[in-house]
Amino acid sequence: MLLPEMVEVWQETLNWQPEQKQQQIFERLYEEILLANRQFNLTRITQAEEFWEKHLWDGLRGVVSLLRSPTPESIIDIGTGAGFPGLPVAIAIPSSSVTLLDSTRKKIHFLDQLIPQLGLENVKTLIGRAEVVGKQIPDHQSYDMALIRAVSSAGVCAEYALPFLKSGGLAILYRGHWTDQESESLKPVLEQLGAEIESIEKFTTPLSGSVRHCLYLRKFSSPPAERIPDDLRCLRRASLR
Repeated sequence: MLLPEMVEVWQETLNWQPEQKQQQIFERLYEEILLANRQFNLTRITQAEEFWEKHLWDGLRGVVSLLRSPTPESIIDIGTGAGFPGLPVAIAIPSSSVTLLDSTRKKIHFLDQLIPQLGLENVKTLIGRAEVVGKQIPDHQSYDMALIRAVSSAGVCAEYALPFLKSGGLAILYRGHWTDQESESLKPVLEQLGAEIESIEKFTTPLSGSVRHCLYLRKFSSPPAERIPDDLRCLRRASLR
């Protein structure tokens, strides 16, 4: 089944739409994921419209400001799995430099084969655990933006993402439902990590009508190393996978 173009939906919801070449890369990405899924358990999302909404649209909704005003950004996708949302971001924003991080070797091996097939020159991979890699040179405090889409608590996701960021960098946490109470619980964690909630955006997905949130966390300082826990729980990918 061909991946739907959804030109009008892109335009109406994000005020953006992929160019013809980008649409072709999206289609190739979908085809390669379907092929690889026969051998590897990369994603449970294989239907064309669901793939478009949950892997492409949802991922790009989080970086919508960059779609409208692209700037060269160094971006890391933490716990990327099969490459989401990092690959769609790299395709849609070719001026960016995207690093795909995952601790599972077979997924990184798949991505290493996929990236040249898609003709992407602004993407690289990195294997390791976020809580370790984020504290090591050259990745510690070296990115403008960190993306993380996970089922762990927002506090744990923040602890993973923020060490990767330069001062002034932005962490984007992709969440499902979100409450004011969760925001209040997150604030003291962020204070220890040298960050704050810059904004929270609530939106509804265009096809299934699911409620989603993106949390935008701005890093304003680097906390003392002893404040960053070493015993963080293992990162688990979101139910979107």
